[in-house]
Amino acid sequence: MLGVKAGIMLSNQQFEGVDMVKALDEQIVVVRQARDSGWDSYFAGQHYLNEGGNQGLQMVPYLARLAADAGDMTLGVGLLLAPLHNPVYTAETIATLDVISRGNMVFGVGLGYRTAEFEAFGVRKGQRVQRFEECLTVAKQLWTLDKVSYESDTCILRDAHLSLRCVQKPHPPIWFAAKHPNAIRRAAQLGDCLYHSPKATLATHKERLTLYKEALRKSGKPLPKENPCRIEIYCAKDRATAMALAGPYISEKYKAYAQWESDKAMPEHERIDKSFEELVQDRFVIGSPEDCWEQLQPYIKELGVTHFVFRTHFLGMPIANAMASMKLLSEELLPALHSATPTPLEKVTAA
Repeated sequence: MLGVKAGIMLSNQQFEGVDMVKALDEQIVVVRQARDSGWDSYFAGQHYLNEGGNQGLQMVPYLARLAADAGDMTLGVGLLLAPLHNPVYTAETIATLDVISRGNMVFGVGLGYRTAEFEAFGVRKGQRVQRFEECLTVAKQLWTLDKVSYESDTCILRDAHLSLRCVQKPHPPIWFAAKHPNAIRRAAQLGDCLYHSPKATLATHKERLTLYKEALRKSGKPLPKENPCRIEIYCAKDRATAMALAGPYISEKYKAYAQWESDKAMPEHERIDKSFEELVQDRFVIGSPEDCWEQLQPYIKELGVTHFVFRTHFLGMPIANAMASMKLLSEELLPALHSATPTPLEKVTAA
């Protein structure tokens, strides 16, 4: 049985003008390499109306295409911006991906934070949480009940029956991205595990997990089997080389996050509108294979992570650089991760 799983976070996000067909072909090569090297999962995220002069393929068709080359790797929706989507669309789309993956997928959800996206989909600021909860609650009903009746401003169902059912019962596991205390409590109610963000420090991850565990206890729910965490990572022959090859690209990505209002969901001491030198401390994993392994240890031993989702390719980075990092991760870190034993969640504390 695997110890700690390793997934690859894929992104066909490219600058405007880049040949997207060629870029997609490169991403397919990455998936095949991950498959052949023993990686456990592959993920992609979702945004609309990309800013900053870049373009990206939409997550659902992108993941569906990659599934053809993914072998036995778990397909990861990471994340669907649930408030933007109708519950029926969500239920049928996730059921479709579960069939395509032969019942080997996880369903990640998030509230989202970009004003441009909410406005584009007609979601008023005060409706976001209600739309989020509606999307998940009604989708679950459609997956599990014979008939569903529901009425709101966005969805009217009268004894609706969803013939297409998920392969996994009652549905794929729901990984819940949450930062605010209210969102973490919502994760305990509606999700199957907390999906840790790469933007927070380890101390904040532990605080959030403690709150999540307490919310589960109050709800009478057991601790989850999975405790996943996304990590920004770059591996090279030494730390100086890794910093030189990855630093400029990660730095630009986090400047874009700050411009995209990502900081609004972060506590003051966790804001990402900082220099790269400040951000790299206790957030990103960068260096030689030995450096990366050492930096991952606290996540395994202190946070109890069971499944890492690594992003090692960033906007503008040559694909050859990303593949070189991935090769080292495959050869040097993957065997160690698969042999590692994460700390049980019941023993993880914020202190």
